[in-house]
Amino acid sequence: MWKVGRALTSAFVAAVLVAGGIFYGLVVLLGFRGIDDTAKLDAKTLFDLVKLSFGVVAGAGALVALVVAYRRQRVDEAGAHREATRLHTERFSQAVDKLGSDSPAVRLGGVHALAGLADDAPDDSLRQTCIDVLCAYLQLPFTPDPGDDPAHQEERHRYLAFRKVRHTILRIIGDHYRRPQAARRSWQGYDLDLTGVTIDGGMNFSGAVFSGGTVNFSGAMFSDGAVNFSGATFTGSTVNFHDAKFCGSTVRFGGAMFSNGEVCFTGALFSGGTVRFGVASFSGGTVSFERAVFSGGAVDFGSSVFSDGTVDFSGATFAGGTVYFHVATFSGGTVTFGRAQFSGGAVDFSGAAFSGGALTFRRAVFSGGAVDFGGATFSDGEVCFTAALFSGGTVAFGSSAFSGGTVVFREAWGSVPRGLLAAVGSPVPATVALASAWLPPSP
Repeated sequence: MWKVGRALTSAFVAAVLVAGGIFYGLVVLLGFRGIDDTAKLDAKTLFDLVKLSFGVVAGAGALVALVVAYRRQRVDEAGAHREATRLHTERFSQAVDKLGSDSPAVRLGGVHALAGLADDAPDDSLRQTCIDVLCAYLQLPFTPDPGDDPAHQEERHRYLAFRKVRHTILRIIGDHYRRPQAARRSWQGYDLDLTGVTIDGGMNFSGAVFSGGTVNFSGAMFSDGAVNFSGATFTGSTVNFHDAKFCGSTVRFGGAMFSNGEVCFTGALFSGGTVRFGVASFSGGTVSFERAVFSGGAVDFGSSVFSDGTVDFSGATFAGGTVYFHVATFSGGTVTFGRAQFSGGAVDFSGAAFSGGALTFRRAVFSGGAVDFGGATFSDGEVCFTAALFSGGTVAFGSSAFSGGTVVFREAWGSVPRGLLAAVGSPVPATVALASAWLPPSP
């Protein structure tokens, strides 16, 4: 806050300027042409001047009182904020101490205490600190499941108890991201750092809204349970699954490492922001964007490795934004765009290597946007466009190399994809099945 002298001076100057502006505006509005002057000061005029003087003095006093009251209010608010911060810090220390307890029940109490502190935090930075501590707890190493061996029964009970603590944190995080951003206890717009976290149970982000901040699952391992993003909305945040691993779960629009579980983005809406799966490894399970809507933003699978499992975009709508598979490697598994609608945006497979598995666009509709296979290599596996409709937009195979595998365009409708016939060559290899209308004329 300014010093009193500076605040009063500024207030007086502002008051004079405002009063002068109002006076000048009234003069112009009322159309005064001049003021009569007289050499004689009568009693009425003198009395009016005395009243005006008292009015000016009273106004100045009121202005001083207003400035002093404002400063007192600011001081009181600052004091209340310091007291709230002090109490928050004390409660925060107690909650963190509970998280370090050897008792699972005490740790569970610490989790709920930290979540409550985040909800009641006096400012955004303190709330973010509480969220960061909960995320950091999930990042801590823990003793793996000792199994069902009766000789390790006590260790297994302890493992299950501490696992419950981690699952409670995941549930609390999901609950807070579903709350409307205007709600006092919503965590929307805050950063969520789950880098390298092992998620061995359910995590529910269904209906969550990511409208700001950064959600980071880089290097995460999903080994059991279901991670559900169905109906989630991505309108301005960055969600990062970079270098994540999928090893055997069902992942519906997921990323990271999944060995047994489910991550679901069914029906999700992407109208802005970025979701990154770059350098992710898919060695099992299913990643599903089924019926998702892409009207903006970007989903990045660049340089990812697909050796097993399924990435499912069935029934998805691409009206904007970009989905990247640039330089991805497909050595197994399935990526499906069956019945997808491409009316805008782009899907980029440039430089991808298809050495196994299957990529299918069965009954997809291309009425706009772009799908780019430029520089892709087809040496094994299957790429299927059976019964697809090419009525607009661009599907390009420029500089693609067909050295093996199967590429099928049977019953496809519409214009031949750009660069396809040149990439396939003549005569058409037995591994490439073109629509009858696209076949070059017989010699």
